[in-house]
Amino acid sequence: MYRSLRVCVVIPAFNERQKIAQTVAAVPDFIDDILVIDDASTDDTSGEAALSAARRVRPSGVEVIRHPDNRGVGAAITTGYRRALAIGSDVAVVMAGDGQMDPSDLPALLDPIASGEAGYVKGNRFRHPSIWSTMPASRIVGNVLLSAATKLTSGYRHVFDSQCGYTAISRDALTAIALDELFPRYGYPNDLLSRLHVAGIAVTDVPVRPIYGEHWKSGIHLGTVMHPIPWVLLRSWGNRIAAQARRRARS
Repeated sequence: MYRSLRVCVVIPAFNERQKIAQTVAAVPDFIDDILVIDDASTDDTSGEAALSAARRVRPSGVEVIRHPDNRGVGAAITTGYRRALAIGSDVAVVMAGDGQMDPSDLPALLDPIASGEAGYVKGNRFRHPSIWSTMPASRIVGNVLLSAATKLTSGYRHVFDSQCGYTAISRDALTAIALDELFPRYGYPNDLLSRLHVAGIAVTDVPVRPIYGEHWKSGIHLGTVMHPIPWVLLRSWGNRIAAQARRRARS
């Protein structure tokens, strides 16, 4: 428990055999449940996750769920969210399976939810002083451009680093959105922000440490930036504007 909240960590993973055990082992003991969502990996990600779970003090708190087919990182997170709701979690935190997120940042993500300040808290690596020496220059440029676009399409003008996947969401926020309609692949965080805005969920940024290890790889490349993310942004913007128009018509 954390400040009387039952907290679940959702770990989406695809071909993370080398990193997944380390990621699971690093999750702090105050986390109640760990859900590893293996998105049809072609390596032994699930097996390594299960071995790491068995070594924990409370192995019963770790569950490995495997998709039979690759559905995308967004779909893996959605599977984790659904399971978090089913087991009674008050908060679901997303941590990548590649060890790219610092567990010591977890309290900063959870505190705004515990205090009632926000229903969704996202990491902002640009608020951490090491960003300029740690994040590759190409990633900085891409993140700045996508974050600027997401400010417009989501309606949250105060948030930044839209592609940072280190997030925490409350149970109330999860039940306020249609999980079935979320975009299943890269572009998922941009779509989610827009839907949270339509639902009236308070969102805040907190600083998190950027980590780029020796074997770091990214699923975001020129192809995903050109397609489908621009389409996702346009769709999210259109859905938000339409929802606002419907609210005005009813009032």
